[in-house]
Amino acid sequence: MRKLEFSTIVLLCVIVLSACTKQPKPPAGASGWMTIENEHGKLSDYKGKVVVLDFYATWCEPCRAETPRLVSMQQRYRDQGLQVIGLNVGGEDDHVQVPAYAKEFGIQYPLVWPDDELVQIYLSDNQNIPQAFVFDRKGDLVKRFVGYSDASGAEMERIVQEMLESKFQQATR
Repeated sequence: MRKLEFSTIVLLCVIVLSACTKQPKPPAGASGWMTIENEHGKLSDYKGKVVVLDFYATWCEPCRAETPRLVSMQQRYRDQGLQVIGLNVGGEDDHVQVPAYAKEFGIQYPLVWPDDELVQIYLSDNQNIPQAFVFDRKGDLVKRFVGYSDASGAEMERIVQEMLESKFQQATR
């Protein structure tokens, strides 16, 4: 009886842990975002590029700490195929703050508003922000970052560099 109880507990732990570490899948269909120009975009529009989807709010202090690194990465790696996209999840009142936020940080990448479906896909298990998702050139999720620190920012940049270099190496073989 004890073996059965122990194995049941182990099985439950495995199920719970796998649910906690489950990574969202890229969206299918029409889920995506709206631009300032009221145009619809989606991740699949950027196949062939390394993409960082960053869920943020202008009032979020960790988001504000992360933004300069994202701006720098976009400037340095744009020509190698990086595309950062900022998805504002700060609420209706935050939408009017986005142009000033872009100006304050010198943001040259798109700042957009995600569809409810996209937010559900990526943030349903954890709504803390910032959250950044790094996708390879095929649109496959490589890594999810929840929160921001200098260490996580450095790791994100390292992963982006690896994704960009792997395409270069494949092209030269």
